[in-house]
Amino acid sequence: MRVIAGRAGGVRLVSPKTGVRPTMDRVKAAIFSSLGDMVIGARILDLFAGTGALGIEALSRGAESVLFVDEESQAIAAIERNLGKAKVSGRVRQTDVFRFLKNAATSAEKFRIIFADPPYEKMKSGEQFTSRLLGDSVLPNLLEEDGIFVLEKLPAENIPETKLWKLIRQKTYGATEVLFLQLRRSLGEGESAIRNLRSAIG
Repeated sequence: MRVIAGRAGGVRLVSPKTGVRPTMDRVKAAIFSSLGDMVIGARILDLFAGTGALGIEALSRGAESVLFVDEESQAIAAIERNLGKAKVSGRVRQTDVFRFLKNAATSAEKFRIIFADPPYEKMKSGEQFTSRLLGDSVLPNLLEEDGIFVLEKLPAENIPETKLWKLIRQKTYGATEVLFLQLRRSLGEGESAIRNLRSAIG
């Protein structure tokens, strides 16, 4: 696992031995190829950040800032170590993602891109992490107008119908499916307002 491009390109990243499923380099390359110049100067939120690979890739490619959120201590340690290895800086917060979102309800901070790579297994309540994220009432308020929510999930997992989000495109890579979503309020008459999202994921 490495940083693919930008000022930290080629830097090898570390991963905890347990509890983390890093985004494959191939998938990461496809995501950033699609986002293109949207990353430059962007404020980014990396939920279920794991090793921090997505956020660090964004910083390497010119993002203004990244806020990493994960509740696992091993993940937090890996993120901090990887930030040092890549010689980039970001904010790191150790907390449950949904607790973070609840506390962010009064925040004025907005993000151009939000990444989420939640666990594939179900929550203790039996609900899928993806369903909980897509139904969260705070998450949309953290996204800039015309911003993008990039969600990773199992290809076989069906996502619920939602009035909040519009699926812009999706692509499957082995055991990972990547969804690009945008708030419906940001969409023009049937056309996406994503001006910089490239036409192919890879």
